[in-house]
Amino acid sequence: MEGKLPAGISRTTITKLVLPPDTNHLGTIFGGVILSYIDEIAAITAMKHSQEVVVTASIDTVNFLSSAKVGDILYLEGVVISTGRTSMEVYVKVETQSLKSRKKTVTTTAILTMVAVDEKGKPTPVSGVEPETEEEKKLFQNAQARKERRLRINELSKECRV
Repeated sequence: MEGKLPAGISRTTITKLVLPPDTNHLGTIFGGVILSYIDEIAAITAMKHSQEVVVTASIDTVNFLSSAKVGDILYLEGVVISTGRTSMEVYVKVETQSLKSRKKTVTTTAILTMVAVDEKGKPTPVSGVEPETEEEKKLFQNAQARKERRLRINELSKECRV
């Protein structure tokens, strides 16, 4: 584990094609398929930062902003935006591009918390992160508020019985 690493070390991009099995009866991609892609890129992103295996601790926010249709191209980008002792927050943005118009549109954004684990499955320390872009700096500034919100939700979850 080092001091702080530049966010760019973790930056990961994946390109996908929206295929018929990934879509609903309206011909738009299932939200669950998008969530699967988001979880996968977040894991890869966090592993690049930590150089360790990671597990998903939480999906803190997911914003479905627009849809993607069969034949559209999806561009996913992930980057570590803050770290704790063993955890990393990963921001993921998903854009869609129509093959015909070439216009790109943001379809989904998400923030996930990933935890680095050792070979025994125990949490292991990670390096800090140094945000580089303006967007990363804004997300980094709000990390403590997001952490406090997560902790409150976790406590409420333990108390609730449905």
